[in-house]
Amino acid sequence: MKITENYIEINKHSWNNRIETHLNSEFYNMTVFLNGETSLNEIELELLGDISGKSILHLQCHFGQDSISLSRLGANVTGVDLSDKAIENAKIIAEKTQANTTFICCDIYDLKKHLNKKFDIVFTSYGTIGWLPDLDKWASIINHFLKPNGKFVFVEFHPLVWMFDDKFEKIAYHYFNVETINETEKGTYADKNAEITQSFVTWNHDLGEVMTSLLKQNLEIVDFQEYNYSPYNIFNDSVEIGPKKFQVKNLENKLPLVYSIVANKKI
Repeated sequence: MKITENYIEINKHSWNNRIETHLNSEFYNMTVFLNGETSLNEIELELLGDISGKSILHLQCHFGQDSISLSRLGANVTGVDLSDKAIENAKIIAEKTQANTTFICCDIYDLKKHLNKKFDIVFTSYGTIGWLPDLDKWASIINHFLKPNGKFVFVEFHPLVWMFDDKFEKIAYHYFNVETINETEKGTYADKNAEITQSFVTWNHDLGEVMTSLLKQNLEIVDFQEYNYSPYNIFNDSVEIGPKKFQVKNLENKLPLVYSIVANKKI
């Protein structure tokens, strides 16, 4: 598999290009968030459990809503993201909300150069690993920053979802990580009608690749779950089956849309 050499530059520009739209979108609903509403979903809250007093490293945090939400639950949180505009706004939002949250701007593969600390929990969720070409390097970062007996909590869109075209009418992509996907889109998942255009580079990662990368790092997978809904209305022609529970129309209950993994770092 050939990796686009300047994928970091392309993807950084892609996310920087979305920031203003995302901040002003109903999807992220900043007004409600600034007034104290959490951005976290039932799935990850249940997996995380009581995090009061815990140190948490949040990988690929965007502009920090989830990081700040974790802080509001009593955790000491460090959020990391590639986009300098995202981190700039994350710091502004943290100041506005008086959140005790630290933010770092870097490619997560380079995080060891920017952070010298171990954490009780490493957390990442929803649309993160597709931006990374090498999951072995990803898992090594997770392992490096976890304390002994630390916990990795991961929630992600199911790889079966990324096989389909945008209309869920046909299989358009490989399930396995055998190609670099270079695309350009108009709009963004937070506002599909937004007058923005950005190119990006992504990779699909099958479940075997994800789990094996963690196991190679001596991380013990203690929980794996699949969910027949997405807590986000990001797919075309979705139907809402409950509060913050969306399925793809005409494929209700036929597809896993999200999965989760909890892994412990062995001593």
